[in-house]
Amino acid sequence: MAGHSQFKNIMHRKGRVDAVRSKLFGKLAREITVAAKLGLPDPAMNARLRAAIIAARAENVPKDNIERAVKKASGADAESYDEIRYEGYGPGGAALIVEAQTDNRNRTASDVRSAFTKAGGNLAETGAVAFMFDHVGIIAFASEVADADTMLEAAIEAGADDVRSDADGHEVTCAQEAYGEVSKALEARFGDPRRTGLLWKARDTIEVDDETGEKLLRLVEVIEDQDDVQNVFVNFALSDALMEKLSG
Repeated sequence: MAGHSQFKNIMHRKGRVDAVRSKLFGKLAREITVAAKLGLPDPAMNARLRAAIIAARAENVPKDNIERAVKKASGADAESYDEIRYEGYGPGGAALIVEAQTDNRNRTASDVRSAFTKAGGNLAETGAVAFMFDHVGIIAFASEVADADTMLEAAIEAGADDVRSDADGHEVTCAQEAYGEVSKALEARFGDPRRTGLLWKARDTIEVDDETGEKLLRLVEVIEDQDDVQNVFVNFALSDALMEKLSG
């Protein structure tokens, strides 16, 4: 799930993975079904489906579950989901974008609003914070697939806008409209990426103190815990000291 990658290590160390494993598998399977229904059921021809399958594999979703989710999209009893974006504010003025998939808009709106209120946030109108983010494609590879210069050259040739390379790997950013072609070109050269998909990337990241950071992390957790929520994107970063404290 792209939106919570910043805090994934903390979630793991806090022992939340086992507790939410079934729910996470369900969300990943839903995204696979939605992606397959919106486009072709072939990941080679459907960038969103390919990204959903990669995300599922990264969380060790069984192959049978993935195949079942793809087939479900073409079945006579295939469920229909609406995709909705919510926007809001958290402690310290931090901005959040929430992506949900639902078969009941009223239920989801109520659940998301309640989650914001419960954890000290405020749900806002659509468009209230989206201008603080860019909707972009991200294709991330492990560092060993190429050196920085090779990745940069390949990304530029594929039509990407930016590349960030460091010891943790390579992160290629491209325009939303170019995502399909860029991801296809890079995957053809370097193999399956470590992470890929469309996400809301903050234009600027705000700094928060540790007390506010803990409140914001709690807000993200409460929102992500809602059944219909797929991704949460934020414009704040936790301090290194707080990250170390929470992951210790």
